Amino acid sequence: MKDDIMVLSDGRRLGYAIYGDPEGIPLFLFHGTPGSRVWFIDDDPIAQELGICLIATDRPGYGLSDKKHNRKLLDYAGDIEELAEHLQIEKFSVLGVSGGGAFAAAVTYALPNKVDSCILVCTATPFINGNPPKTMSKENRIAFYMTKYCPWLLKQFEKSKKKLIDQKPKLYIETLKKGGSHLSEWDNNVLQNEDVLENGLLHSKEAYRQGVDGVIDEGNLLTKDWGFKVEEITRPVIVWHGEKDTFSPVIEVKNMAKKIPEIETHYLIEAGHFLTESDEVWKSILVSFKGSQSYMVNIL
Repeated sequence: MKDDIMVLSDGRRLGYAIYGDPEGIPLFLFHGTPGSRVWFIDDDPIAQELGICLIATDRPGYGLSDKKHNRKLLDYAGDIEELAEHLQIEKFSVLGVSGGGAFAAAVTYALPNKVDSCILVCTATPFINGNPPKTMSKENRIAFYMTKYCPWLLKQFEKSKKKLIDQKPKLYIETLKKGGSHLSEWDNNVLQNEDVLENGLLHSKEAYRQGVDGVIDEGNLLTKDWGFKVEEITRPVIVWHGEKDTFSPVIEVKNMAKKIPEIETHYLIEAGHFLTESDEVWKSILVSFKGSQSYMVNIL
């Protein structure tokens, strides 16, 4: 892993990390909410093997990236365009996980001449009238309602979480292991994996590096109108989603997918929300991506 920071044209810092093959096919990774550029403890052998260069970013307020006041979802396209120019990358693809899916869709919509393809993994979907869907787990809906109507209360909860991560990391991991009835069997099983938990701790620690405002701001942002319609996306979109996902219900994803002009879908029957934590699924995603890129090269 190579950690780095670039300074954007407005003076903000943007943190990013590079994994896999530095000379490989560029694929930008957009983390969930909350999240960070830390996707792997050291590197990703699967991306190395396949010749893919993974560029993971910290969104504003997370990790090494400065906060952006009054930001909109589409604003992130400008940050990514600048980062691509900084890295001398003319064309690239994007992959967004969970809340990061909204940003991947936004970048794809805003930069059709730069983005080859967009991969949405256990993605968030647009809210209707700013409200989370009733098919979402109660626990997740409550968090979004708190973000919108009583952010001060959510802020106290997030501060407690950050304190636990910073001061009692072992207890934090034990808490994660307990999972919960609101999670699918798949997700509860994933949380028994020690490697996943260790990486999750590092990922979360970076996410809260600057405090808790990043997650509060972004949670609120995701309840708002995305600023574009998914049917206006003109680049190929690939969806990977678990049928048992309780954070982002598959029915909402299927309804969204029907509106996207060029779409390929992979719905995993027994899978939950934590798809990228499965080596098998992650390899399938990257192999499929590599194959689609080879196809594009052959027809051009």
